[in-house]
Amino acid sequence: MKRFINRLIQVVITLIGVSFLTFCLTYLSPGDPAAMVLEASDTIVSQEVLEQTREEMGLNKPFLVQYGNWVWGVLHGDMGMSYSGKKPVVDKLMEGFAGTVLLAITTVILILLISIPLGIFSAVHRNKIPDFIVRVFSFIGVSMPSFWVGLILLYIFGLKLGLFPIATASISLNGIVLPALTLAIYQSAKYTRQVRTVILDELNQDYVIGARARGLSESAILWKHILPNAILPLITLLGMSIGWLLGGIAVIETVFAWPGLGRMAVYAITMRDYPLIEGFVLWIAIVYTVINFLVDLSYTYLDPRLKKGELK
Repeated sequence: MKRFINRLIQVVITLIGVSFLTFCLTYLSPGDPAAMVLEASDTIVSQEVLEQTREEMGLNKPFLVQYGNWVWGVLHGDMGMSYSGKKPVVDKLMEGFAGTVLLAITTVILILLISIPLGIFSAVHRNKIPDFIVRVFSFIGVSMPSFWVGLILLYIFGLKLGLFPIATASISLNGIVLPALTLAIYQSAKYTRQVRTVILDELNQDYVIGARARGLSESAILWKHILPNAILPLITLLGMSIGWLLGGIAVIETVFAWPGLGRMAVYAITMRDYPLIEGFVLWIAIVYTVINFLVDLSYTYLDPRLKKGELK
C-alpha cells in the first residue's frame, strides 16, 4: 500500500509540473489568443472588441489566476475552446482518439507477433547463421527513420502496386495497414534485440541447468520456465511503447494522413491553437504517467520477491 501511495503522489506531482510548464510556455508564446479567436471567426479586430474579448476569455487576469482557472476547468472536464476548430478541446481530442487507439493496438499486436518469435529464434540459434541474419535485419530496422520507411511503403504498395490508399482522411482497415507496419518495423527491430538479450541471459541461469539435468525438453524449459521469467524486463519496454503510440505518432500520422492525435497536434501547432496544444500535452503526460504507474504495479504482482517486500 505504501508503494502504491508513493507512486500515486509521484504521478500527481508530475502532472502538475507538466501542466504548469505547458501553460507557462503558451502564455509566453508570441501572439494574442484573443486576436486569433477574432481572426478565426472573421471578426473585424478593433481595439474595443479586442479588449472585450480578452476580458471574456480571462486574459486580462494575472498569470497564476489564469492557470488556476484552467486547472479548475480541467478538473471539471473543460480544457477550453479550440481556436481553430471552434469546439471544446475535449471534443477535438476525442475526434483523434479513436484513430490513435486503433493504430496503437494494431501496431502492438504486430510488434509482439514479429519480435517475440524472432528474438527467441535468434537466442536459441546463438552465433549461428539464423542468429546473424536476424541481428542484421534488426540492426537495419532500428537504423532506418520511420518516416522514410513509411514513404518507401507508400511508394511501393500505394503508388506502384495500388494495394493500399496513399492518403486517407478516415479510419479504414485498408488505410491502417501501412502506418501500423511502418511503426512495427522500427519497434519490432528494437524488441527483437531485447528479447534475444533477455532469453540469452535466462539460458545461462542455474535453474535452466537444473531443468536440463532433470531431463526436461528444451521446448518445455523455454515455454514453462524461461519465458515467464523474461516477461518482466519486456513489460517496461511495452509500456513505454504503448504510451508513445497513444500520444499520437505525429510524423507517421502526417505522412499517411491518418486521423489521429499526432496529426491533430501538428495542425494545432501550425495554427497556434494554444488551448488544443495544452490539452494534447496534458493528454500525453497523463498517458505516460498512468501507464508507468500500471507497469510498476504489474511488477508487484508478477515478481514474487516484490510481493514479499524483498526488493526495495
